[in-house]
Amino acid sequence: MIWIELIILLGCIVIGARLGGIALGAMAGIGLLVFVFLFGLPPGGPPQAVLGMIIAVITALATMQAAGGLDYLVSVAEKIMRKKPPYITFVAPIVTYVLVAAAGTTHVIYAVLPVIAEVSRTGNVRPERPLSISVIAGFQGVTASPISAATVAMLGFLLGQGISLPRLMAITIPSTFFGVLLGALSVAWRGRNLDADPEYQKRLATGEVKIPEPAPSFDAKKLFRARGSMVFFLLGIVLVVLIGIFPNLRPAYEVAAANGVTETDQVSMSMAIMIVMIAIAGLIMLAFKASPETALKGTIMRSGITAIICILGISWLGSSFFEGNRVSIIGGIESVLQAYPWTFAIGLFVLSAMLFSQAATVAILMPVGIALKLPAVTLAALYPAANGIFFLPTYGTLLAAVSFDQTGTTKIGKYLLNHSFMLPGLVTIISTIVIALLLSRITS
Repeated sequence: MIWIELIILLGCIVIGARLGGIALGAMAGIGLLVFVFLFGLPPGGPPQAVLGMIIAVITALATMQAAGGLDYLVSVAEKIMRKKPPYITFVAPIVTYVLVAAAGTTHVIYAVLPVIAEVSRTGNVRPERPLSISVIAGFQGVTASPISAATVAMLGFLLGQGISLPRLMAITIPSTFFGVLLGALSVAWRGRNLDADPEYQKRLATGEVKIPEPAPSFDAKKLFRARGSMVFFLLGIVLVVLIGIFPNLRPAYEVAAANGVTETDQVSMSMAIMIVMIAIAGLIMLAFKASPETALKGTIMRSGITAIICILGISWLGSSFFEGNRVSIIGGIESVLQAYPWTFAIGLFVLSAMLFSQAATVAILMPVGIALKLPAVTLAALYPAANGIFFLPTYGTLLAAVSFDQTGTTKIGKYLLNHSFMLPGLVTIISTIVIALLLSRITS
């Protein structure tokens, strides 16, 4: 029966991923219906704390976007990249990495991809080099971000295992950053420069290459609102990190137990994140007149709701499958994973390539790793393996990078997998995991 259930689980994931958007969560609902009502499996449950944290963070992000803070953040990144065009292959991924880590979502790089392509063309640098590694850097930036949906989900599972946010960041930030640099090195001299590239010269001669659109401008009033909302949001991130570093900053309170005895409890880290980020959203609305209606209609809120629905469905489905087959699953892979814990990274990589979501991948597999009693610090080190989204060239940022490169150097290969993002993606993710495992031993 377990194989039939596994086929249903994978079928829901594949169909949902192919349909895209909220379909991943909806298809999981069909699988959950079959598991619970037809097969009699326990219903399991979605990770409530994780979903709550994601909702709070997305609300703050969407509010900052409504006030213009996200556009301003992108404009700052653009100015940095334009200063050194010849070094764009290294500057672009670093800027992209920092931008995504600060914003918590890869969707912000849609605004910088055309800038990267244009600056590359200005400096006679093959755009394939910086564009490919910048897309990969965006995925790694999600892993390094303390407020991304994936990291919030990861933290929700690891807090009970003794891994705090600062400790998780101490592993993920250095490993992903240096992994991105090594990925940039792998493509730094890839292919011909534009003045010697026949495809670009052909497009130039036929007039296919278009003049890029000018960057958006801010008047004094908009600039004040944009800067202020960005500063408030970044202060919220800093506060969350400080609360993680200094647990005493989380207030204690008294509750009355059933027997009438008063007990003292402390605000949990997940609850603290929710309170801080929801408050930041409110402060941005009050201080910088961010429109609630605009926040709801923005791309950040839409993508956030999609992530929430997908995580709700897929984590619930995975929980039901795991709880119904706990003994068989643990007994079947326990010895392999305990002898070779790094093989858990393969599961994260493969599943993320199927789901196109780090957060959904974490929601499904991390409970399995915890149930198998893998060291929490090892799970933290293997977390970047959930960035296998680049493996199949069907994700939005990959396709956007190809379309923004008017020179034709960034490509999806004839054989699907031989695309421009494969080399930097593999180099970055392998390097990151190796460095993360080394750091996990040092911090143990």
